[in-house]
Amino acid sequence: MKKHSEEKSQTTQAAPDDSMEQFSRELQDSMPEEPLAVVSQDEAKINELIADLQRTRADFENFRKQSDLQKAQAMTAAKLVTVQKFLPLVDDMERAISAYPEQLAPLAKNFVKLLDSLGLKAIDSSAGVEFNPDLHEAVSVDDSDGDIEIITETLRPGYLYNEEVLRAAMVKVGHASRK
Repeated sequence: MKKHSEEKSQTTQAAPDDSMEQFSRELQDSMPEEPLAVVSQDEAKINELIADLQRTRADFENFRKQSDLQKAQAMTAAKLVTVQKFLPLVDDMERAISAYPEQLAPLAKNFVKLLDSLGLKAIDSSAGVEFNPDLHEAVSVDDSDGDIEIITETLRPGYLYNEEVLRAAMVKVGHASRK
Protein backbone atom coordinates (compact mmCIF):
# COMPACT_ATOMS: atom_id res chain seq x y z
CA MET A 1 0.00 0.00 0.00
CA LYS A 2 2.77 2.22 0.65
CA LYS A 3 3.86 1.76 -2.87
CA HIS A 4 0.51 2.66 -4.23
CA SER A 5 0.30 5.82 -2.15
CA GLU A 6 3.84 6.81 -3.25
CA GLU A 7 2.86 6.33 -6.87
CA LYS A 8 -0.25 8.32 -6.30
CA SER A 9 1.70 11.17 -4.72
CA GLN A 10 4.18 11.12 -7.60
CA THR A 11 1.34 11.32 -10.10
CA THR A 12 -0.20 14.18 -8.20
CA GLN A 13 3.10 15.97 -8.10
CA ALA A 14 3.79 15.26 -11.77
CA ALA A 15 0.44 16.62 -12.88
CA PRO A 16 1.13 20.20 -11.84
CA ASP A 17 4.52 20.11 -13.54
CA ASP A 18 2.94 18.83 -16.73
CA SER A 19 0.27 21.52 -16.75
CA MET A 20 2.94 24.19 -16.19
CA GLU A 21 4.94 22.87 -19.10
CA GLN A 22 1.85 22.76 -21.26
CA PHE A 23 0.92 26.32 -20.26
CA SER A 24 4.45 27.45 -20.98
CA ARG A 25 4.36 25.82 -24.43
CA GLU A 26 0.97 27.37 -25.23
CA LEU A 27 2.22 30.77 -24.15
CA GLN A 28 5.28 30.45 -26.32
CA ASP A 29 3.15 29.27 -29.24
CA SER A 30 0.81 32.21 -28.88
CA MET A 31 3.66 34.74 -28.73
CA PRO A 32 5.19 35.88 -32.00
CA GLU A 33 8.41 34.22 -32.79
CA GLU A 34 10.18 37.56 -33.15
CA PRO A 35 8.72 40.15 -30.78
CA LEU A 36 11.18 42.79 -31.99
CA ALA A 37 9.89 42.44 -35.55
CA VAL A 38 6.33 43.14 -34.38
CA VAL A 39 7.51 46.17 -32.40
CA SER A 40 9.43 47.54 -35.35
CA GLN A 41 6.39 46.95 -37.59
CA ASP A 42 4.27 48.91 -35.11
CA GLU A 43 6.84 51.69 -34.97
CA ALA A 44 6.94 51.83 -38.76
CA LYS A 45 3.15 52.07 -38.87
CA ILE A 46 3.20 54.82 -36.22
CA ASN A 47 5.87 56.74 -38.15
CA GLU A 48 3.86 56.39 -41.35
CA LEU A 49 0.73 57.72 -39.63
CA ILE A 50 2.68 60.64 -38.15
CA ALA A 51 4.09 61.49 -41.59
CA ASP A 52 0.57 61.35 -43.06
CA LEU A 53 -0.69 63.66 -40.33
CA GLN A 54 2.13 66.12 -40.94
CA ARG A 55 1.44 66.13 -44.70
CA THR A 56 -2.26 66.65 -44.06
CA ARG A 57 -1.53 69.56 -41.73
CA ALA A 58 0.84 71.11 -44.28
CA ASP A 59 -1.73 70.65 -47.05
CA PHE A 60 -4.39 72.31 -44.92
CA GLU A 61 -2.09 75.22 -44.05
CA ASN A 62 -1.25 75.69 -47.76
CA PHE A 63 -4.95 75.54 -48.60
CA ARG A 64 -5.74 78.16 -45.96
CA LYS A 65 -3.01 80.49 -47.24
CA GLN A 66 -4.14 80.02 -50.84
CA SER A 67 -7.76 80.71 -49.86
CA ASP A 68 -6.75 83.90 -48.03
CA LEU A 69 -4.73 85.04 -51.05
CA GLN A 70 -7.59 84.33 -53.44
CA LYS A 71 -10.01 86.18 -51.18
CA ALA A 72 -7.72 89.22 -51.05
CA GLN A 73 -7.27 89.14 -54.84
CA ALA A 74 -11.02 88.92 -55.37
CA MET A 75 -11.60 91.90 -53.07
CA THR A 76 -8.93 93.93 -54.87
CA ALA A 77 -10.39 93.03 -58.26
CA ALA A 78 -13.90 93.98 -57.13
CA LYS A 79 -12.66 97.30 -55.76
CA LEU A 80 -10.76 97.97 -59.00
CA VAL A 81 -13.85 97.32 -61.13
CA THR A 82 -15.93 99.58 -58.89
CA VAL A 83 -13.39 102.41 -59.07
CA GLN A 84 -13.19 102.04 -62.88
CA LYS A 85 -16.95 102.40 -63.14
CA PHE A 86 -16.79 105.63 -61.10
CA LEU A 87 -14.16 107.28 -63.34
CA PRO A 88 -16.72 109.06 -65.57
CA LEU A 89 -18.36 110.47 -62.43
CA VAL A 90 -14.94 111.56 -61.15
CA ASP A 91 -14.29 113.31 -64.49
CA ASP A 92 -17.64 115.11 -64.25
CA MET A 93 -16.93 116.18 -60.67
CA GLU A 94 -13.53 117.58 -61.65
CA ARG A 95 -15.05 119.52 -64.56
CA ALA A 96 -17.72 120.93 -62.23
CA ILE A 97 -15.12 121.91 -59.63
CA SER A 98 -12.98 123.65 -62.27
CA ALA A 99 -16.05 125.45 -63.69
CA TYR A 100 -17.31 126.64 -60.28
CA PRO A 101 -14.23 126.69 -58.00
CA GLU A 102 -15.61 129.14 -55.43
CA GLN A 103 -18.91 127.38 -54.91
CA LEU A 104 -17.47 123.88 -54.89
CA ALA A 105 -14.23 124.50 -52.91
CA PRO A 106 -15.47 122.64 -49.77
CA LEU A 107 -16.61 119.75 -51.96
CA ALA A 108 -13.24 119.67 -53.74
CA LYS A 109 -11.35 119.03 -50.49
CA ASN A 110 -13.64 116.15 -49.52
CA PHE A 111 -13.47 114.81 -53.06
CA VAL A 112 -9.66 114.65 -52.98
CA LYS A 113 -9.74 112.94 -49.57
CA LEU A 114 -12.24 110.39 -50.87
CA LEU A 115 -10.09 109.61 -53.91
CA ASP A 116 -7.02 109.20 -51.69
CA SER A 117 -8.89 106.84 -49.35
CA LEU A 118 -9.80 104.70 -52.36
CA GLY A 119 -6.15 104.61 -53.46
CA LEU A 120 -6.94 106.71 -56.53
CA LYS A 121 -4.52 109.50 -57.48
CA ALA A 122 -4.53 111.78 -60.49
CA ILE A 123 -1.59 111.48 -62.88
CA ASP A 124 0.27 114.76 -63.30
CA SER A 125 -0.47 115.75 -66.87
CA SER A 126 -0.30 119.53 -66.60
CA ALA A 127 1.21 121.61 -69.40
CA GLY A 128 5.01 121.56 -69.41
CA VAL A 129 5.37 118.13 -67.77
CA GLU A 130 7.61 115.71 -69.66
CA PHE A 131 5.66 113.11 -71.61
CA ASN A 132 5.83 109.59 -70.14
CA PRO A 133 4.31 106.87 -72.37
CA ASP A 134 3.71 104.70 -69.29
CA LEU A 135 1.44 107.36 -67.76
CA HIS A 136 0.22 109.39 -70.73
CA GLU A 137 -1.58 108.57 -73.96
CA ALA A 138 -0.64 110.98 -76.77
CA VAL A 139 -3.52 111.68 -79.15
CA SER A 140 -1.70 114.35 -81.14
CA VAL A 141 1.87 115.53 -81.49
CA ASP A 142 2.78 119.09 -82.51
CA ASP A 143 5.50 119.39 -85.11
CA SER A 144 7.75 121.76 -83.26
CA ASP A 145 11.50 121.85 -82.77
CA GLY A 146 12.98 120.39 -79.62
CA ASP A 147 14.61 117.29 -78.25
CA ILE A 148 12.18 116.40 -75.44
CA GLU A 149 8.48 115.72 -75.58
CA ILE A 150 6.31 117.74 -73.21
CA ILE A 151 2.59 117.84 -72.55
CA THR A 152 0.87 120.88 -74.06
CA GLU A 153 -2.72 120.08 -73.12
CA THR A 154 -4.65 117.51 -71.08
CA LEU A 155 -7.75 116.16 -72.81
CA ARG A 156 -8.74 113.60 -70.20
CA PRO A 157 -7.12 113.11 -66.78
CA GLY A 158 -5.46 109.82 -65.94
CA TYR A 159 -5.43 107.97 -62.63
CA LEU A 160 -3.23 105.66 -60.62
CA TYR A 161 -4.89 103.04 -58.48
CA ASN A 162 -2.62 101.81 -55.68
CA GLU A 163 0.40 103.13 -57.63
CA GLU A 164 -0.59 101.30 -60.85
CA VAL A 165 -1.98 102.99 -63.94
CA LEU A 166 -5.75 102.61 -63.95
CA ARG A 167 -6.29 104.92 -66.90
CA ALA A 168 -3.58 106.81 -68.79
CA ALA A 169 -3.99 110.56 -69.17
CA MET A 170 -5.03 111.56 -72.70
CA VAL A 171 -2.78 114.44 -73.76
CA LYS A 172 -1.46 116.55 -76.62
CA VAL A 173 2.32 116.52 -76.92
CA GLY A 174 4.77 119.11 -78.17
CA HIS A 175 8.53 119.38 -78.34
CA ALA A 176 10.81 121.60 -76.29
CA SER A 177 14.55 122.14 -75.99
CA ARG A 178 16.45 121.08 -72.91
CA LYS A 179 17.33 123.98 -70.66
